[in-house]
Amino acid sequence: MIRKLFLAVALVALFASYSHSGGDKDKYQSIEGTWLPTAAEFAGEKFPDELRKTMKLVVNGETYTVTVGKSIDKGTLKLDLATKPKAMDIIGTEGPNKGKTFLAIYERSGERLRICYDLDGKNRPTEFKTKAGTKTFLVTYEREKP
Repeated sequence: MIRKLFLAVALVALFASYSHSGGDKDKYQSIEGTWLPTAAEFAGEKFPDELRKTMKLVVNGETYTVTVGKSIDKGTLKLDLATKPKAMDIIGTEGPNKGKTFLAIYERSGERLRICYDLDGKNRPTEFKTKAGTKTFLVTYEREKP
């Protein structure tokens, strides 16, 4: 009896730890898709709408593609779901940010994704806001509808 109880507890603990981490592939599924920015601000100022409207973010597993006008930036993502807010490391592999790492936080609610980036790559933001004198960039995305 004790052996069965121990086995049951061990299985529950194993399942809980796996579902918490989500497995490497699963943890990216919640943000996979094509995202269009609906609002953005940089260093405490509203980001120009005409530039924002040319942006698109595509997340596919651990990779991303950002298009701004005709410029394309590609790279990989590393997510940390255990932190509050959730953390994201963005590593550029192609385009203007090749070789750069940006630290960010993110949250997803329904079809909305908010990401606050430190474009200096030095400090991870701690809240979803920007302020003058920094290189923080806050973007609110909506999932593109098919």
